[in-house]
Amino acid sequence: MKQSTSAQFTTALSDSDATQNAALCWRMHRGRVQVLLITSRDTGRWIMPKGWPMAGKTDAETAVTEAWEEAGVQGEVDAAAPLGVYRYDKLRLPDVAIPCVVSVFALRVAKLADKFPERKQRRRKWFDAQKAARKVAEPDLRGLLARLSSKGQKLVCATGTKKHA
Repeated sequence: MKQSTSAQFTTALSDSDATQNAALCWRMHRGRVQVLLITSRDTGRWIMPKGWPMAGKTDAETAVTEAWEEAGVQGEVDAAAPLGVYRYDKLRLPDVAIPCVVSVFALRVAKLADKFPERKQRRRKWFDAQKAARKVAEPDLRGLLARLSSKGQKLVCATGTKKHA
């Protein structure tokens, strides 16, 4: 199991926002985009594999590593640039929240392993993209998932958004 270092949080608390990298693990199933979500270790809510930047790895490589460790996903990212970003507050201690900005990298799943580092700590499940959007708690992530579609062998996110009154 990975442990967070105090330096990550010290830096995060001194800067405006901490940064993390996530893998949006996806596949095509019966002509529709499906997203693999996992449960968080603490509350059991549905999330994507994500984590802090790793020394010596690009953001995309970090996302791939997190997908392996947390969900047993093997595959490749669609592009070196993120598909999108979302914000959330990482809860550390009962009264401390760290604002985080998460870069989301589309990772097309080639294989799901039965044995992976956090297999006993999490559940994983495939959802249609629209249902996945309803399952996650973060509003920005919900919007990103709701706008997913495929273009050939790549995952794309529509940029148009509706304003709410």
